[in-house]
Amino acid sequence: LQKLIHLLQATDDPLIQEQALITLSNSAAFSVNQDIIRNLDGLSVIGGMLSDCAPKVKEKALNALNNLSMNIKNQEEIQVYITQVCRNVESAPLNSDLQLAALRLLTNMSVTSDYHHKMINSIPCFFNLLSEGTETTQIQVLKVLVNLSANPAMTRHLLRPQV
Repeated sequence: LQKLIHLLQATDDPLIQEQALITLSNSAAFSVNQDIIRNLDGLSVIGGMLSDCAPKVKEKALNALNNLSMNIKNQEEIQVYITQVCRNVESAPLNSDLQLAALRLLTNMSVTSDYHHKMINSIPCFFNLLSEGTETTQIQVLKVLVNLSANPAMTRHLLRPQV
């Protein structure tokens, strides 16, 4: 895991970055690896890939963060990327793998109300995706909205947008 994280830092080759991120994502399926990746500063390295210009690299980074977000301590570190992930939802091509990967991460990050406030500005976009997205996109958006709606503090923000 340490070598994969160092590889991500050392290379600019998108194909190598993608493969390293896929391997880290698969490794994150095991809770012991989630802790190891966090302790090796892997979350910030992977999070740094979200600003990469290659959409496939961003998508793989989002998938890795999604798997890593199953851990509360990891969520505390991943939450700094929520605004950027929301921007990815808004700017990604409609129904793209990149958009879906970002929505899946937001679903996990919105299970508790700790980070809901970071998603407020994207609520109008979520409603737009409900009307324009495919069924797969709609289902993923609904998961985020259901999580947000469980928080009474979000009621006003969910009812305000024009739909």
